[in-house]
Amino acid sequence: MIQLQVVQGNIVQQEADCIVVNLFAGVTEPAGATGALDRALDGAIRRLIQSGDFSGEAGTTATLYTSGQIPAPRVLVVGLGPQERFDLHAARKAAATAARALGRMKGVRRFATVVHGGGAGGLEPTDAAQALAEGTLLADYTPPQYKREPQSSHLETCTVVEFDAARVDAVAAGVQAGQAIATGVYRARDYISEPPNVLTPVEFARRAQAMAEEVGLRCTVLGEAEMRELKMGMLLAVSQGSANEAQLIILEHAPAGSEAQQPLVLVGKGITFDTGGISLKPSANMWYMKDDMSGAAAVIGALEAIARLGLPRRVIGVAACVENMPDGAAYRPGDILTSMTGKTAEIISTDAEGRLVLADALGYVARFNPAAVVDLATLTGAIGVALGTQAAGLFANDEALQQALLGAADRSGERLWPMPLYDEYKEEIKSDMAEVKNSGGRDGGVATSAKFLEHFTEGYPWAHLDIAAMAWAKSDQNPLIPKGAAGYGVRLLVELAKAY
Repeated sequence: MIQLQVVQGNIVQQEADCIVVNLFAGVTEPAGATGALDRALDGAIRRLIQSGDFSGEAGTTATLYTSGQIPAPRVLVVGLGPQERFDLHAARKAAATAARALGRMKGVRRFATVVHGGGAGGLEPTDAAQALAEGTLLADYTPPQYKREPQSSHLETCTVVEFDAARVDAVAAGVQAGQAIATGVYRARDYISEPPNVLTPVEFARRAQAMAEEVGLRCTVLGEAEMRELKMGMLLAVSQGSANEAQLIILEHAPAGSEAQQPLVLVGKGITFDTGGISLKPSANMWYMKDDMSGAAAVIGALEAIARLGLPRRVIGVAACVENMPDGAAYRPGDILTSMTGKTAEIISTDAEGRLVLADALGYVARFNPAAVVDLATLTGAIGVALGTQAAGLFANDEALQQALLGAADRSGERLWPMPLYDEYKEEIKSDMAEVKNSGGRDGGVATSAKFLEHFTEGYPWAHLDIAAMAWAKSDQNPLIPKGAAGYGVRLLVELAKAY
């Protein structure tokens, strides 16, 4: 991970392999730090604009070579887009765009940058600095490597330069917060990226325990014997076809004075690999199913970030980690299972396993008397058909919780879109022999899966986030998310915990 530091000074005078400044779209006379740099370079940035080679559009960069006019040999100018549309997410993307461009430059290890949007952009300095840190670090992520010559980033240090001495402490606080959040996202991405023969449920739990000890979280892990005593018949049924034991991981952040507070509870689906079980998935692209634990990864990453930030509210994270395999002991279509709540479900498809695991996890968390419960799950491929890869689906039985989540989505840039939970969807999952069935068929599959989960939530506000289309980036189109594991949900959950 790039090491970030904050200094007070003039960006023009910084000794680095490259310095980064910015420009809004349509600006012809640079001001602020960019203007100071332009003057030091005898109008080089103005000439760049006049030539039409750079217009300041979002997602674009231009490189200048300084020929000894300033200490740094290179300057990178990053576009911020139209000033009237600029916001925190644009600031994050600008930082990520710059980091990605720097990562392609040979010989750049140390770079210095101004805070994007802290001046003419109108952002509070702490918020702008946090966005800078998040964008820079998230763009530079490299997954775990199993090559004999592993890849790694050549970027080592980033110096954040603030000219106004009165703002340095605020900028430093924002950078520190951004680092804490990015560390949680890295943690989630690492989990999701790992091959399923490495990240079994037991290894998942071991790593969560080690992290909890490092940052001061309370951690409890339940094995199958303990879950059997709790009568978690649905979760255990999914696990019974696998040689790898299921684990229920419970992390608690309870800073002094919050111990009696009703907690915000976060629940993650953690299918460490999903074959579909007896209802076997097609072999093409089945390898992607190592990401079926992205909800659990996001919850654990979020709890790490929350602990590092020292947020004052009590938060509990629960990760239900299971492998879904099709051996002779595997559960079958037609089986009827009983959850720890005593409610029953008829199995139509063993590939609709995530909702079974979550049903028992949602029953378990009622013991905490939660203020609210939010679950995250790569639950349905249909959510990608409905929303594409631009937003996760949001289902909620409580308006205040839904609005809190939408606000957190707006602040974090991890988008959500509200979806319906009409009572009529109950008809689609009625069973002739049990209380519900675990699949209502293709039509309305996104909503009926959420309705199934709602059946097992009692006595607390609840929301379900279907993140299936957001878990894995198949291209580098978004500068904040290198191709591969996205770590979607960590930043969203942190913002929810800060505000709820």
